[in-house]
Amino acid sequence: MEQVFLIVGLGNPGRDYARTRHNAGFLLLDRLAEGWRVEWAARKKFNARVARADRDGRRVFLCEPATYMNASGEAVSALMKFHKVPTPHLLVVVDDADLPLGTLRLRPEGSSGGHHGLESVERHLGTRAYARLRIGIGRRAADQREITDWVLAPIRKEEAPVLEKVLQTGCQQIECWLSAGIHEAMNRFNGVVTIDEN
Repeated sequence: MEQVFLIVGLGNPGRDYARTRHNAGFLLLDRLAEGWRVEWAARKKFNARVARADRDGRRVFLCEPATYMNASGEAVSALMKFHKVPTPHLLVVVDDADLPLGTLRLRPEGSSGGHHGLESVERHLGTRAYARLRIGIGRRAADQREITDWVLAPIRKEEAPVLEKVLQTGCQQIECWLSAGIHEAMNRFNGVVTIDEN
């Protein structure tokens, strides 16, 4: 029987948010879809952009909710129910201001850490036991708790090379998660990405 997986990138729809730090999940999913050469389609039924890929006998759905961040769980829950995706086959990709820029951290479960997108997913699924890949975006000051302006600001030019490496490595980590499982993907890719100097 074919295995079904769902990979969700969290972000906000629309041109105004396209290259903001809060849309790191969308940026990684866009890169993954490009590498897999699959096309996005707007699916009103799920209030999301969805793409389908077949990877080594696995049916993989990519999802970018169009609900805005704080209601992301609506689309995630609807897709999981419709395609009968078991919770261990769900991966949510999300930005994290508590991790330095350039950091990737995959975990099999955990708290939302105050991230409203993860809070929505948790609320709609009724569990924290789903995999999440956090992409570090840093914060302007370590002790600053109000970060709305920071996460919704465009990625700066000097941050672009680090982000590019993060997207490349994040795609590799997701491929590893699919083929070898979460623990192998954590061991191989969690941490700070290194930028080639030459």
